[in-house]
This record gives sequence, C-alpha cells and structure tokens, in this order.
Amino acid sequence: MRLIHLPTFWTILIDIAVWFVIHMGVVFFAVRIPIPFFNPNGFLYKPRGWEKGGALYRKFFKINRWKEHVPDGARLLKDRGFPKKRLKETGNNYLYDFLIETCRAELTHWIIILFAPFFFMWNRFWVGMIMILYAVAENIPLIMVQRYNRCRFRRIMEKKALKV
Repeated sequence: MRLIHLPTFWTILIDIAVWFVIHMGVVFFAVRIPIPFFNPNGFLYKPRGWEKGGALYRKFFKINRWKEHVPDGARLLKDRGFPKKRLKETGNNYLYDFLIETCRAELTHWIIILFAPFFFMWNRFWVGMIMILYAVAENIPLIMVQRYNRCRFRRIMEKKALKV
C-alpha cells in the first residue's frame, strides 16, 4: 500500500538510495554476527537432497559458466571481508572458515530479499513488484553460488576426513 506520494524523479532517487542503504546496512550487521551463529549443518545452510551435492547448480543452472562473473563484496569490507572469489589455500582451518563465510553470505542475501516489500510504501504497486523481482533476481544467483560452493567444500573436507 503506497503511503508516500512523490514525483517520479524523487521516487527513483529514493529507490536507488534505499537499496544502497539496505545492502550496506545488512552487510554491516552480518559481518558482526559471531561465527558460532553460522552452523553449516543448521536449517538454512544444510545441504538439501534436491541439490544433489551441487550437481543441480552445475547441470541445470550451468553455474560454472557464470559464477566467476559474480561480484565479491569482500574487497569493500577491507578488514572484515572474507574474499570468496578464489580459494587461497587448502588448509583445514581455511576451508572451515570459507564454509562458514558461505553461510554468512547466504544469510545476508536472504535478508536483503526480505526488505523488498518496503518499496510498496512509496512506489506504485507495479513498481513494488519490480522491486521484488529485482531483489530476487539479484540475490538468488548469489545464494546459489554460496550453496554450490558449500557443497564443493563439503566434498573436499570429506575427502580430507574433516568434520563439517
């Protein structure tokens, strides 16, 4: 339900600014959540049977073709970021940290999607729907990358006989 009526120009500027604040705000808080909160075997993060160990993402969504082009926001976070673009090492601690950071990134993108309905407050209904589509289209591929990587890390860790 649209509560605020503004000229189109201002509405567009507010939409852009609010999306920026949402992204930065969610990330600001997400990087401060303590590591123990992120259990890779927890409800949100555990592997699902339908993912088939990552094969769904590889075969159906062709994730290997496009995942390298997905931006990694870690470089913007400097000291709090955990770069996930490339695997830097294969040590046990690093692999587990990477696994945890895929959970953090996934939660971040789910939360960003949850903010989309707020755009109905100052946008026309059809624009609000576009904002929801935008939130889903921008964040679901990033969630898929995190889930796919987590499947891969689980396999690596299982081969090394590490507890996940």
